[in-house]
Amino acid sequence: MANCITKHIPNTLTSLNLISGCIATGCAMHGHYTSALLFIILGAFFDFFDGMSARLLNVSGLIGKELDSLADCVTFGVAPASMVYMVCKSCSYPSFLSGIGAYLPYIAFIMAAFSAIRLAKFNLDTRQTTSFIGLPTPANALFWGALIVAHQKTFTAGDSEWVGLGLLVGTLIFSYLLVAEMPMFALKFKNLSWADNKIKYIFVLTSFILILALGISGISAVILWYIVLSAFTQKN
Repeated sequence: MANCITKHIPNTLTSLNLISGCIATGCAMHGHYTSALLFIILGAFFDFFDGMSARLLNVSGLIGKELDSLADCVTFGVAPASMVYMVCKSCSYPSFLSGIGAYLPYIAFIMAAFSAIRLAKFNLDTRQTTSFIGLPTPANALFWGALIVAHQKTFTAGDSEWVGLGLLVGTLIFSYLLVAEMPMFALKFKNLSWADNKIKYIFVLTSFILILALGISGISAVILWYIVLSAFTQKN
C-alpha cells in the first residue's frame, strides 16, 4: 500500500507545478501580476521537490520526465510570456510602428517556444548533469516575473513609447540565452568546501544582499548577476 502511494508522489508534485503554471497564466491574463509571480515561485518549489522525491524514492521514470518538461514549459515559459504580453499590450509604440503596434505584443510568446526548445534540449543533452548550457527556464521566468511586478506602473504609464519595444527586444535576447551554447553553473553542492564551491558561495551571498537591498527588483538583478558571473567563470 505504501509503495502504491509513494510511487505517485513525484508525479503529483509535477502536476502541482503544472497547475501552478496554469493559474499563473490565468492571473497574468487578468493583469494580476503579483499573483502570477507568486504561482511561478510556487511552481518552482514543486519543480525542485519533484525531482528530489523521485531520486529519494527511486521511482523516476520516462513518464515523469515528459510530464516535468510539460509542466516547466507552462510555468516557466507560457506564464512569464503571458505577463510580458499583457504589459506590452498596454504600452504605446513609436509612430513608425503604428500600423503593426497591435500585433507586436504577440512577440512575447516567442519566449514560450524557446522555453520548450530549451527543455527539449536539456532532456537530450548529457553535458547538463552538473551544470547548464543556456539559461535555465526557471531563472528566465523569475527575471521577467519580478521585473514586471516591480515596475508594472512604470511600464504601463505610457510615459515613453519605447518601453514596450524595449521589453520585446529583451524578450528576444532572453529567448536566445535560453538556447545559447553558454555554460552556466548550477547550485548543486557535492561537498561544502570553499575551494570546490567558491563561485556558488559568492553568488548566494551577493544574491541575498541584492534582494535585501532592492526587494522584488533584486530577483531580476540576481538573474542578471547569474548570467554575468556564468559568462566570466564557466568554460566551454
